[in-house]
Amino acid sequence: MIKNFVEELQWRGMIHQTMPGAEEHLMEAMRSAYVGFDPTADSLHIGNLVPIMLLAHFQRCGHKPVALVGGATGMIGDPSGKSSERNLLDEKTLRHNQDAIKKQLSHFLDFENDVQNAAELVNNYDWMKDFSFLEFIRDVGKHITVNYMMAKDSVKNRISSESSDGMSFTEFTYQLVQGYDFLHLYNAKDCSIQMGGSDQWGNITTGTELIRRVAQGKGFAITCPLITKSDGSKFGKSEGSNVWLDANRTSPYKFYQYWLNSSDDDAEKYIKIFTFLTEEEIKTIIKEHQDSPHLRSLQKRLAQEITTMVHSESDFKNAERASNILFSKSFKVDIRTLDEKTFLDVFEGVPQAEISREELSQLDMIGALSAQTNFLASNSDARRALKENAVSVNKEKVTEDYQLSAEDLINDIYIILNKGKKNTYIIKVL
Repeated sequence: MIKNFVEELQWRGMIHQTMPGAEEHLMEAMRSAYVGFDPTADSLHIGNLVPIMLLAHFQRCGHKPVALVGGATGMIGDPSGKSSERNLLDEKTLRHNQDAIKKQLSHFLDFENDVQNAAELVNNYDWMKDFSFLEFIRDVGKHITVNYMMAKDSVKNRISSESSDGMSFTEFTYQLVQGYDFLHLYNAKDCSIQMGGSDQWGNITTGTELIRRVAQGKGFAITCPLITKSDGSKFGKSEGSNVWLDANRTSPYKFYQYWLNSSDDDAEKYIKIFTFLTEEEIKTIIKEHQDSPHLRSLQKRLAQEITTMVHSESDFKNAERASNILFSKSFKVDIRTLDEKTFLDVFEGVPQAEISREELSQLDMIGALSAQTNFLASNSDARRALKENAVSVNKEKVTEDYQLSAEDLINDIYIILNKGKKNTYIIKVL
């Protein structure tokens, strides 16, 4: 059964532009649509999640999603929104990246079921690699005028006086290559729709123009808004780095924290875009949050849904437990359930001192706080803190006569020291 895809996107705030007639075209029969993904890394990041969700909703509405890995276009570099050209990749690296990307997409798209609208992954390198330059300019280039190409914002912005680097011929022809992808998929797979971010409108419409001129057919464009954060900082970045979908690049704990730390305004927007919750479910969660904003139920549900979807339910539960661990009443037991990587994520930035196992057996609390670690400025500062009952080992208060031992080790390596509530230190035993 076909559901109204455009209507679904509209209430979620995921429509920027649609070509006239697209909604009617989608309601007539099962259609195929594609989105392109950049294969320059072996992982997608959360900036890719909006186009991924476009494809996922497309499939859930009864249509066939096609994910295009841009092996050919990845060798050129999309000029849209870029100020410089990207590095070119070899074929072996591109194939490795493609396999990794398909694995990540399978969390959202059904590639396996033997149904008409099973998702499909294609790589434009497969149809571009044997296309000679002369054939390309004869069979494709002659159909699009330079005037048409120059009118695109992605071109105008790069060749304006504001850009000192200008634009290479390679990047200038990018829109022709992407346009040809649409034409090829239209002919080979009856793919009549291309979707992407709003910055892709110019490239997508070059494709619809080629379909009109070469195949005398009709292609459609649907774009989604580029996601922004309410505080003006860049979406998808945490401390200046990408938030990746690969657990080895961004741990599930850090991934979970990114969404948990969303502002109220952003979380209300994100939960519509990045989850499959229904409109009624989302309205209920928003109402709960408005009634008791201090509970942050909106952020918690958003982080739960998206961490479970990208990683797994067990990764979500581990990340949730790690997030609550500093306030846990059973800290000493709970902290031992964390793997070492998550432990280090939780205590990222906390000063560490390294000692040997032999030194541990001889370490008293004064040495642990000062002489052996330099956590506190002097032995007298350490003695004063202990007398004031301000020192804890693994969140349990200790006195000066406490003797550290192997029983205090977390993951058989770490001991957490606190002076008061705000000063945390880690001893790492080698």
